[in-house]
Amino acid sequence: MSKAFTKEQDDAVEEEDLDEPDALPAGTRNLVTPGGLAELQTELRHLKRVERPKVVEVVSWAAGNGDRSENGDYIYGKKRLREIDRRMRYLLKRLDNAEVVDPARQQALEQVFFGATVTYVEGEDDAEKTIRLVGIDEAEIESGKVSWVSPIARAVLKSRIGDTIEMRAPGGTRTIEIVGVSYDEE
Repeated sequence: MSKAFTKEQDDAVEEEDLDEPDALPAGTRNLVTPGGLAELQTELRHLKRVERPKVVEVVSWAAGNGDRSENGDYIYGKKRLREIDRRMRYLLKRLDNAEVVDPARQQALEQVFFGATVTYVEGEDDAEKTIRLVGIDEAEIESGKVSWVSPIARAVLKSRIGDTIEMRAPGGTRTIEIVGVSYDEE
C-alpha cells in the first residue's frame, strides 16, 4: 500500500471527526426567523444539487488520470468534498433543531422579543443605532442583524420604549435607551 494513500485516509478520518462547533449555548433553542430558515434551506439545496455534483465530477475525472498521490485536482477535490459534506451535516442538524418564530405574529408589539427591530440611543452622543434580533445562523453585524443570544440582544430583551438599560461590556458599562421597537418584515 502506498504511503500517500495511507496519509490521505488518515487526513480524512481526522477531518470527519472534527464537526463544526455548535454555536448554540447549552440548553438554548435554535430560534430562527422564516427568512433565516429559507436561507439555511437554500444553502443546503445549493450544496446538495450544485456544488457537490460539480466536485464529484472533477474528482471522478481526476481519479481516472492515474497516480492520485500527486494529482492536485484529486487531492483538492476530495478535501472539498469533505468540507461540503461537513457543512451539509451541520445544516441538516441546524434545520432539524430549528424553531421558527415569525416576528409578524408577535402579540406584545411594545416589548422587545425575538425578531424585533430595536432602535436605541447609546451614551451621551445620542447616536441612534438600529439592530434586529435574529437567529444565530442569520446574524450579520454589518446589516444590523444580531444574534438573540449576543450581549446587546440579551440586554434589550423584554425592554420597552423609553427603558434605560445598563449593559456590561468589555470596555465597561454602557447606557442604552430604547427609542423604538417594531416587528416589520425583512
